[in-house]
Amino acid sequence: MSNTQTLTIQVPATTANIGPGFDCLGAALSLHNRFQFTLLSDPSESPRIQATGHGVDQLPTDDQNLVYRAFAATYQHLGQTPPAIQIDIHLEIPQARGLGSSATAIIAGLIGANELANQPLDQSELLQLAINLEGHPDNVVPAMLGGCCLAAETNDRWQICSIDWSPEVVPIVAIPDFELKTDLARNALPDTCGYGDAIFNMAHLGFLLKGLEQADPTLLKTALEDKLHQPYRLKLIPGYRDAYQAAQDAGAYGLVISGAGPTLLALGSRESADAIASTIRNQWQTANRSVKTQVLKIDRQGAIAQFT
Repeated sequence: MSNTQTLTIQVPATTANIGPGFDCLGAALSLHNRFQFTLLSDPSESPRIQATGHGVDQLPTDDQNLVYRAFAATYQHLGQTPPAIQIDIHLEIPQARGLGSSATAIIAGLIGANELANQPLDQSELLQLAINLEGHPDNVVPAMLGGCCLAAETNDRWQICSIDWSPEVVPIVAIPDFELKTDLARNALPDTCGYGDAIFNMAHLGFLLKGLEQADPTLLKTALEDKLHQPYRLKLIPGYRDAYQAAQDAGAYGLVISGAGPTLLALGSRESADAIASTIRNQWQTANRSVKTQVLKIDRQGAIAQFT
């Protein structure tokens, strides 16, 4: 790569957990962040980081930026010194909303470094690094691979399984105007769970996977129930129960917390998707809460890197 070339990486938003799939299931959505990497001519220069879009005032613009930290961690893994780099970030995914914004930063940093280092790491190795940096797989895996993905750890290695998601099952997101930090949502959870709750989630996850594949309304209306994380996080999301009822009234199969929240994810049919989005929005506005609703698609491509 010459110093005049720019590497552009587009990474999709993700929705994780999807009801019973706590910390193991996630899907990529048709909403993206973009990252540009340009080598600097002076190898001693500090990283330059610029950002535009949602919430840029919250982003560090030095070596503490998460994109750069992932970029540098890749070179450290390779036993190399990271090159002097300029990173330009454009954010379309709101931060601290449960849509995987941090996962996009990690994936962009890892792929950016790997591309500039002439691809010494394969996809599996990059995924292992991404999961180590994020702490769990449910956002970073679909952010890199696209589609819906299930991940499980076996013998200190992560196994990834692609899950069929019918195009007839439409994701609708409701993004409120307040943040919910992942650490706060994590701290709301108990340290242990009972056998009954674990069995409940295992059974419902099975229903969810089959319901997504077959676009089966009966299965999906049952499948989205959860006992491991949502009951403890609902108090952190004002208006959840009213939004849930509004989504049901508009024909949604169900409404769940996206990731750690506060964004809510509804699943519906193509015919009902617009009505679900507008009904949730109108209900929250009636309660004097500001929310943005979007009818999205499943992003099937995942992260895309291109030199220009």
